[in-house]
Amino acid sequence: MELVITEKPSVAQSIAMVIGAKERCDGYLKGNGYIVSWCVGHLVELATPEAYDETLKRWTYNTLPIMPTDWKYVIKKDTKAQFKVLKDLMKNGDITAIVCATDAGREGELIFRLVYEQARCSKPIKRLWISSMEESAIRDGFDHLRPGSDYDNLYASALCRQQADWLVGLNGTRLFTVLYRSKVLKVGRVQTPTLAMLVDREAAIQSFKKTPFYTVHLIGAGMDAVSEKYPDKARADSVAASCKDHPATVKSVVSEDKSVAAPRLYDLTTLQRDANRIFGFTAKKTLEYTQSLYEKKLCTYPRTDSQYLSDDMEDTAKNVLSVVQSTFPYLQDERTVSVDFKRVMNSKKVSDHHAIIPTVQIENYHNVQLSDGEQKILALISAKLCMATAEKYQYRSIKAELECGGNTFTASGTTVVEPGWKRYDAALRSEYKVRMEKEDEELKSLPPLTEGFMYSPSECKVVEGFTQPPKHFTEDSLLSAMERAGAEDMGDDVERKGLGTPATRADIIEKLVKDGFVKREKKQMIPTDDGIKLITVLPDVVKSPKLTADWENALTLVAKGEYSAEQFMNGIRNMVTDLVKTYNGVGEENRNMFGSNDALGKCPKCGGDVIRGKYGLYCSEKCGMNIGRAFGKELSEEQVKDLLEGKKIFVEGIKSKKGGTYNAYLIPDGVREYSYTKKDGSQATGYEYNFKMEFPKKEEK
Repeated sequence: MELVITEKPSVAQSIAMVIGAKERCDGYLKGNGYIVSWCVGHLVELATPEAYDETLKRWTYNTLPIMPTDWKYVIKKDTKAQFKVLKDLMKNGDITAIVCATDAGREGELIFRLVYEQARCSKPIKRLWISSMEESAIRDGFDHLRPGSDYDNLYASALCRQQADWLVGLNGTRLFTVLYRSKVLKVGRVQTPTLAMLVDREAAIQSFKKTPFYTVHLIGAGMDAVSEKYPDKARADSVAASCKDHPATVKSVVSEDKSVAAPRLYDLTTLQRDANRIFGFTAKKTLEYTQSLYEKKLCTYPRTDSQYLSDDMEDTAKNVLSVVQSTFPYLQDERTVSVDFKRVMNSKKVSDHHAIIPTVQIENYHNVQLSDGEQKILALISAKLCMATAEKYQYRSIKAELECGGNTFTASGTTVVEPGWKRYDAALRSEYKVRMEKEDEELKSLPPLTEGFMYSPSECKVVEGFTQPPKHFTEDSLLSAMERAGAEDMGDDVERKGLGTPATRADIIEKLVKDGFVKREKKQMIPTDDGIKLITVLPDVVKSPKLTADWENALTLVAKGEYSAEQFMNGIRNMVTDLVKTYNGVGEENRNMFGSNDALGKCPKCGGDVIRGKYGLYCSEKCGMNIGRAFGKELSEEQVKDLLEGKKIFVEGIKSKKGGTYNAYLIPDGVREYSYTKKDGSQATGYEYNFKMEFPKKEEK
């Protein structure tokens, strides 16, 4: 009997139905020689620093850098029950092999292998590697299971990614938080360079000085002819005056036929960009919708960085295209030439997974409950297949040069010759009532013109314009920038460029927003004051997009077996060690730049500032002092202020050992250490006030 382990319960159910494991049990399904169970995302995670040494619970400079040599892992509290199910099944004597059926990618491999390792399982591993949840794809995948050892390098890459993020994030975050005595200053291997790009753009916008310019417009004969840009209005007024009551003559007409090739199919990043630009979805929401469609068998695997299909998928593409156009009337075929599917196929540009396309199951999508967001993402993916396999968009560009009063003017126009792939883009926007792209809205044609044609302009006017600053990032443009980061400094032979992977970029953006370093204003992504200050104080080694892009490329080479995991981790360790050595102090004038000057008082244990954080009041030195509670009661900010000043406070509803409650005055009398065993068996330690008590007169006995 073989044990199949998936990443999610919904995927387990789909696979179980196909392979005949239909009997439901507690935490798994079985039948036909298989047991199918599941993880719930990451069941196993890296241990916190105090698991290596209890003294590391306190955030101090002297404990840095924290560099585990023998990495420790813990089972997540909320998934312990499911881990036990998997561990017991792995040790079941009837199980002869384990089939890894988690998502076919780096993180999916990590999720499975950590469970396998923590369960101390040694049974042979087989790997299911599929890009679609369709029944035919699942059956084919089980017919061609691969040895788990084929993916050892992928696992090594996943471990490197996880451990590097821990080392850079934990040491960098503790280092700069301690140095600036502030709220937690999150530093991340990918997060910080992404924030740096946003801050650099904001600086360019704020430092931009707009400059006025002036153009003269000749309006008449069905066109608007424009002069060159003049830096001062007097010059433009002079040109306009010289044209008054003078005829305009066409000096030349240049007509040029141009075309725009059909776009490529979607990888995750381009899908997220279009979904943000067209529907306003965040990158995270787009991934969630697409993952749900994948699990409902309506599209292929979403976490891909390829925009091509493999060379053997021509029949699949034809069948899917036919179903798309019969299912969505607004995408029905109006083509004048035959489709060449070869343009969307290139096995050399398909690594782990091919591009995202619908499956033939979409013919039944009306019978599947879909959210509004899922319907829109499915529409985007379907329309993109139509566009990618359509003919070129062809147009004629016409540019006329005119003379009036001794001055030169130009008029431009565009005429569509063959709408090609753009007809499907227009159909999608019309279906969902989305405005057309700006260049399409401004499409204009010129009247028939010949050299020597003369006319009298009906109007001659001066128009003031201004130079434009760089635009704020949207999630669309930020995802593009993350994808291209460092690319200009890398050769064409580099395996992977950019910050993060298609699967991780959405989470990076969300973390920046959640941590308060970036805010969303409509579609714009704008760094907050704290975000700007953080990038100002951080060194290039942790905020350089080029360096992080180099690391991401190295991880890809580790996965291919072309670069040593040990080499990669040595580089990370050396970087973190140098970072801590170099940044060992901050001038007193800068220590309060992140708001610790709003401290409520000084910690009675270490003298650090007591400040407000996301989860309440705490000591900025992270010394382990319990600031906000006494005898199990949460204290108000005013009560904490009084305690920090050595004053007594009145607390109501303190629980007695017998189960009753009482009121008392608490008088701070130094600090004591506490320790107790939590429900899960782990030890909780720290420091708290030692109190003397006074009781109100009516309660004195």
